[in-house]
Amino acid sequence: MRLSALLEMTELGLSPVTGRDELDRAIRWVVTTDLLDPGRYLSGGELVLTGLVWRQSPEDSERFVRSLVNAGVSAVGAGDTRWGEIPGDLVEACRRHRMPLFHVPQEMSFAEVTEHIVRRLSAARAHDMTAVLDRHRRLVAGATAGSGLDPVLRLLGHDLGMPCWVLTPAGRVVAGSHPLPEGMAPLLARGFLTAKRMPCALRGIERSDAGRYSIFPVDEQTTPRVADWFLAFQGSFEDWPEERRALAGELAAVVALERARLDDRLSPKGRIAQELVQLVVSDGKPSDILPRLQVTGLTSDPDADPDAGPGVGGGRGFVAVAAAAHGALRPGELRVVVKEILNRSCASPVVGVAGEEVIALLPAPESDITAEVREAVRALAPGLGTGALTVGVSGIAPVDGLRGAVEEARYARRMAEGRAEPDAVVGHDELATHVLLLASVPDDVRHMFRVRLLDPLRGYDQVHRADLVRTLEAFLQVSGSWTKCAEILHVHVNTLRYRIQRIQDLTGRDLSRLEDRVDFFLALRLG
Repeated sequence: MRLSALLEMTELGLSPVTGRDELDRAIRWVVTTDLLDPGRYLSGGELVLTGLVWRQSPEDSERFVRSLVNAGVSAVGAGDTRWGEIPGDLVEACRRHRMPLFHVPQEMSFAEVTEHIVRRLSAARAHDMTAVLDRHRRLVAGATAGSGLDPVLRLLGHDLGMPCWVLTPAGRVVAGSHPLPEGMAPLLARGFLTAKRMPCALRGIERSDAGRYSIFPVDEQTTPRVADWFLAFQGSFEDWPEERRALAGELAAVVALERARLDDRLSPKGRIAQELVQLVVSDGKPSDILPRLQVTGLTSDPDADPDAGPGVGGGRGFVAVAAAAHGALRPGELRVVVKEILNRSCASPVVGVAGEEVIALLPAPESDITAEVREAVRALAPGLGTGALTVGVSGIAPVDGLRGAVEEARYARRMAEGRAEPDAVVGHDELATHVLLLASVPDDVRHMFRVRLLDPLRGYDQVHRADLVRTLEAFLQVSGSWTKCAEILHVHVNTLRYRIQRIQDLTGRDLSRLEDRVDFFLALRLG
């Protein structure tokens, strides 16, 4: 903003006393002072407003003006509340040092002058910053790698006085203009996930250094909140002029483009990750799996033996994670959420989509990954709305055991699905021993085993409206006790004996034999 603009602001009534030929100087800020030597508190480019309290003698004017000149001040605005008019010695000192001097009317307070000028300065800076952001957006849209979001955020934070950060719903800071206070990121993320509407001003954060923050979504219209990024600004947006609100929207557009640019699904590494997951799920050959493990960075040993134990090629081995969402996320969005959940345990897990599930593979961490996943899922739960997210985590497996690890994780996820909470996580330690065994059996073998034993019973139940499958489950649950089973089913023991005989006739099995009971038990677990 130039000094000449002050003459256009007729509501202020400012009139130039000296320096009419210096009106092209820029004003950076407005400062009010009554110090005789305020230079140490100035950094240049200010319009200094003074009520002349510092003037005790004519000599003081020379000292005051010289201090302003040395600090690089752009102009002085003086009021006449004490002297009735601007003293001639001050006018002469300003003229001698080529310091523009404005007369401030008695009826105009310095606070009003400051408010009007700062509003004009903020609007001008917001306009300039919008142009910067627009250029950056075009740069990002052109798929130019650039230098990320940090330079743009620093411009906002330092030049415009709008400290800001880009975060994920899990509380990971993507970029920022300043260091964020320790422990603040999770609080901001929770505020983002739980806010009823956007944008919102967060109040009542129980921290003395929290202040107030404003939260803006990056892509609220097309991306569920739990899979979106968000912007956090220091201060309340409710107090901002319209220009700053528009600037926040412009920044959100820049961040959305940057996030799309960083999406690795269409990158070579992302495509190989998807191929790797499909190979593991379809029980591909270890000789096909190992090269893709090396390309994705999960193992770096080119001579790793796929038949070796967990310690070869894959360090401590590998862990599989299976996740599914119901009513909340599409598979591509769920993939983003899973990568964010696993970010704490692995910088770059291999993540792919398999039907409605998302499967992730990562090197076995030293920490308790199930506990970390459970903590992350619970933190994200408020952003699911009425939807649900279930996750299963496998044990550690070698390269040739990846298929079994994936099946184990999938079974654990299905077990989580049966629980009441919408954000359930089940780890391998909660699975029974027989589940670990079944996880390594190929799908077609498990299917045939289940069909051969249970389909005759299900077909009979459909035709005769019988209850043979439920009777079989109850009978095995009480270890073959006729009395207890009859009590559970609320039938007479003779009715139960008839049903068991019908089960044996239809399947050719004998439920008095332990091996046949085990087969039925496993078939029911596979069903």
